[in-house]
Amino acid sequence: MLEVHQVTRSFAERRVLDEVSFNVPRGALTGFVGANGAGKTTTMRIIMGLLQASSGSVSLDGTQLTGDTRPNFGYMPEERGLYPKQPIIDQLVYLGQLHSLSRNTARHRAMELLARFGLEDRAKSKLESLSLGNQQRVQVVAALLHEPEVLILDEPFSGLDPIAVDSMSSILRDYASRGVPVLFSSHQLDLLDVLVDHLVIIQNGRILANASSDELRASQATRHKLSLGADAGWLREEPGVQVIDISGSHALVNFSSVADSQRVLRQTLSLGTVTEFAVHRPALADIYREIIK
Repeated sequence: MLEVHQVTRSFAERRVLDEVSFNVPRGALTGFVGANGAGKTTTMRIIMGLLQASSGSVSLDGTQLTGDTRPNFGYMPEERGLYPKQPIIDQLVYLGQLHSLSRNTARHRAMELLARFGLEDRAKSKLESLSLGNQQRVQVVAALLHEPEVLILDEPFSGLDPIAVDSMSSILRDYASRGVPVLFSSHQLDLLDVLVDHLVIIQNGRILANASSDELRASQATRHKLSLGADAGWLREEPGVQVIDISGSHALVNFSSVADSQRVLRQTLSLGTVTEFAVHRPALADIYREIIK
């Protein structure tokens, strides 16, 4: 497990991280979400040793990280760092050799990963000749070349088309299934439900949530989704009912008790057709919006 423990960081008089603590479990994909300027990139740079924390520590399986342990990390920074005028395969082989891979192993690994993103036929092209989305794919390949023991990816899905998103998701799941701690940031909240096993939410340099997806959903009040044969506006006047949203014949509500839910169910049946009356599974994107309010 990768653990960030009470990490604080200030720039001049401004504290940008305030005792940040969270964990990145093995065997799980951990999403790291927050608004621009919340502290995600600064935290990732501290994990990678690119910035020094004012206080606090980062450890892997109980051992505090040093410069000697981080070469086994895979890192994709927010600012891309490849060379636009060099052939893709040449710089990937070079980067692989920096991670102690042989030239042949680095080339084989690079071609294998490029193929997973559908870019094997562009291996000899200069990076600048690719679209921004394909340049993003190459940057991810660079982070994965040396079979890292930990993956830290800052906005890996930015600029990717749906096919590339699927390829990226598959690769990240593969690494997580091997027990590699995977931490990635993203502003694409729609990815949370389909990809994330563990979620860390940061706002203004403070951690607001650090839990598994199931734990976060269980922490929310149980909501019910109702679809009726008539306008659902009358639910606003019902005792024991908190209306979250109503749109015509559809409603999302909280009940104060099971008795209230059964009473409302009987009443809706007496008024006409009921096409849906079910517990609503909250989306992680909705939970995120609730937490940061």
